[in-house]
Amino acid sequence: MEQGSKTAHGWAARDASGLLSPYTFTRRVQGNGDVTIKVLFCGICHTDLHVIKNEWGNAMYPVVPGHEVVGVVTDAGAGVTKFKPGDTVGVGYFVDSCRACESCGTGHENYCPNIVPTSNGVDLLDGATTKGGFSDAVVVNQDYVVRVPETLPPAAAAPLLCAGVTVYSPMVQYGLNSPGKHLGVVGLGGLGHMAVKFGKAFGMKVTVISSSPAKREEALGRLGADAFLVGRDAEQMKAAAGTMDGVIDTVSAGHPVVPLLELLKPMGQMVVVGAPAKPLEVPAFSLIGGGKRVAGNGVGSVADCQAMLDFAEEHGIAADVEVVGMDYVNTAIERLEKNDVRYRFVVDVAGSQLGVDA
Repeated sequence: MEQGSKTAHGWAARDASGLLSPYTFTRRVQGNGDVTIKVLFCGICHTDLHVIKNEWGNAMYPVVPGHEVVGVVTDAGAGVTKFKPGDTVGVGYFVDSCRACESCGTGHENYCPNIVPTSNGVDLLDGATTKGGFSDAVVVNQDYVVRVPETLPPAAAAPLLCAGVTVYSPMVQYGLNSPGKHLGVVGLGGLGHMAVKFGKAFGMKVTVISSSPAKREEALGRLGADAFLVGRDAEQMKAAAGTMDGVIDTVSAGHPVVPLLELLKPMGQMVVVGAPAKPLEVPAFSLIGGGKRVAGNGVGSVADCQAMLDFAEEHGIAADVEVVGMDYVNTAIERLEKNDVRYRFVVDVAGSQLGVDA
């Protein structure tokens, strides 16, 4: 073990079964600009599921997943100015970028071609595979860490670091944050329920489009959506055609896109944030006819994430979570595959016995 590096305990997938089990490894030596963070909570994202099962063909086993990390700073390098031990902080989808490209230079480091994901990435410093938040500690450069407001419950704040910023960032970028505008939210899962909350906080009219009629009551009740459409109901969809300024598509399973584009007003904006494994089918005329626009969005910058957390604090917004122990994580992932969660699993990492390698 390199002098100064720390032994870490986590859970990892060893192969495409995606089964997680205890795993012991070393964290890199804390650098001058690094903070060491004790992980308190870590959300479970659909991306984790895709990666541990190698559904995107890029898994570098063993994979320690987790990129919705809330924890407490336990140590800081001599050059750290932004944080101090005892601060509650967050780490999202990525932990580094090249800092030299146009994206990094313009504050869009989330689109850096050499971005380093928090999990299953390649560390630019030592070439090691990055290990995520399903572990007791992480070491991260201060420039890729955000401050978590004290008023936000840490478990419910964890999903904001990916699910939250993934919907907040494009809403701000594309003007889908204007009071009175009409936003469609496709899918009422981890991302979708956050889009509803942010949309209402922005003062928008929000319609949920879901394949699950059973979610109607929850969407219109506790989450505060204004309307609910069953995506498979052609009559409901037709009645709502041409009424929406924007649509955020959060669905991570394959689904038809044309009916969603038909909901948009002329020159309306659709943003794709879910990542189905199969390509989406978008006929040219479904765009040309009404001057419709489709954009993708990948999480958000560090500044976006901090702005989103500050907005969440101001409006009392947090994720709806089911907190589980690490020993339940394989069951949680099975349930996530079946969309059996309202609306995000969060692992109580600090409260779990992480164990040692079998």
